[in-house]
Amino acid sequence: MASESRFAPGRTVAVIGAGIGGISAAAYLLKEGLSVTVFERADVAGGIWHFDERVPDDPPYPSQLPSLADYQPSQPGEFAYATPPPDSPVDGESRKDDGGEALETADSTSLEVRFAPPGACYAGLTNNIPTSILVSSLGPWPEGTALEVSQDQAESYIQGLSRKHGVHAVTQYNMRVDEARKSPDGTKWEVRTVTLEWRRAPAGPQLIERTRQFDLLAVASGHYSTPRVPDFAGLREWKAAFPARVTVSKQYRRPDKFRGKNILVIGAGVSGSDICRETAGIASTVYQSVRGGLYDTPAHLLPKSTIRIGEVDRFVLNDSLVEGDEQQLGDDTPLPGSIVLKDGTVLQDIHHVVIAVGYITSYPFLPHLQSDTVAPADAGPELLVTSDGNMAHNLHKDIFYIPDPTLAFIGVPYHAVTFALFDFQAKVLARVFSGRAFLPARADMVEEYQAKVKDRGVGRKFHSLAETGREVGYVKDLVDWVNRDGEPLGEPRIAGHEEEWVKELAVLKDRLTKAWFGAKPDVKAEGSSLV
Repeated sequence: MASESRFAPGRTVAVIGAGIGGISAAAYLLKEGLSVTVFERADVAGGIWHFDERVPDDPPYPSQLPSLADYQPSQPGEFAYATPPPDSPVDGESRKDDGGEALETADSTSLEVRFAPPGACYAGLTNNIPTSILVSSLGPWPEGTALEVSQDQAESYIQGLSRKHGVHAVTQYNMRVDEARKSPDGTKWEVRTVTLEWRRAPAGPQLIERTRQFDLLAVASGHYSTPRVPDFAGLREWKAAFPARVTVSKQYRRPDKFRGKNILVIGAGVSGSDICRETAGIASTVYQSVRGGLYDTPAHLLPKSTIRIGEVDRFVLNDSLVEGDEQQLGDDTPLPGSIVLKDGTVLQDIHHVVIAVGYITSYPFLPHLQSDTVAPADAGPELLVTSDGNMAHNLHKDIFYIPDPTLAFIGVPYHAVTFALFDFQAKVLARVFSGRAFLPARADMVEEYQAKVKDRGVGRKFHSLAETGREVGYVKDLVDWVNRDGEPLGEPRIAGHEEEWVKELAVLKDRLTKAWFGAKPDVKAEGSSLV
């Protein structure tokens, strides 16, 4: 099997995202001596673990096209400055003017939300994988950390790693990547960013466009940006008539608003089931609609008060509804309509609907690699995302874009111990990007990828590491590859999973499997997580 190194040491790398994946990637790239710039559209690091009381704007009903994601990328030259004004900050981090006066207004807050939509983190988010294995080799959790932690503890841990390893110093905050394309000669990535900067009144917040060139591009933008909204008959009309009463799980923050109400949660994944748990005993009645999917949380893991029901067929508004009813509808008044399930059951007297059916894979800053019309089975050898938004196509080992491996991804696999998995992916990425490990020839990468498609099929299951042994095997394959290439170069070996780590994961998987299939679980131990 032929091998070839596509990279030379000392090159520049752009990293998109400052969650645990992006911080891991940047830290190891810096260790390998590369010049790194991290772009983060929020004003802090932390990714999914950063809690923001504000909620993102509504997504379209039904779902946004995968190419557009949760924000509308700008067009080149759309904003006032193609280069920063003379007195403009360049670090993109400051949220105050020179005198320390916060430049926050209602208009600027709205602009912030549209520019960098707040994430899916809710106040009660905790980890459901113990911190003893949900850990990065970049550093341990603080001494005395419990096995289960709150979102602010997880966020603090991630931000601590960023500062410790020099990632914070090379991160451009409040800076969103709107487009990344290869230069006309194909040698560089041209990364066009838009920065939200605060300037003294009357100028207020400004959007500043810049374009810079990099040799390499690493994407770590995460899974939880673009909510999936099903195309149920009548749902669009319900949302239009009562926008505050029909929301997606990404907009959920606390259970208080549901006190004494009847709510319908659509979806039985992690976030949908967490909302059912958090609202139990607060809401009057909680219904959870499921479609019988592969990863639906079993009903016995939910509070007994949650009523599990079948799949929704349609939403029906009462004929008597007239314009203006939304404003006249009191908080305690149920929505004037009914929800019909596929089995014919009719729900009435519902106050709130929460849609929690997952997220769409989308990289809006790579528009030339996405198609909203091509079916997943027809992705071909070039496309990264197709019409269903269920997976990332044409990646070697879920990391390197096969047609041009100067583009790579961290965090594509899921149903895994994320902090540890991303750590290994980042080590491999850094070795390859620094020229200390070699990619196979393109034909060999294509052959390996097509074999995986044949084995796993296209769709959400393609990237799942849920099955016993799959995550450990995936990491072993990565580590063996770079160690094999590094040995002739005298590179230090990358250690794989420690034996104790593997044993603890096996115990956890066994416990979760027994709970999943009907043992009497400790529901709290299976608690909230978006890892």
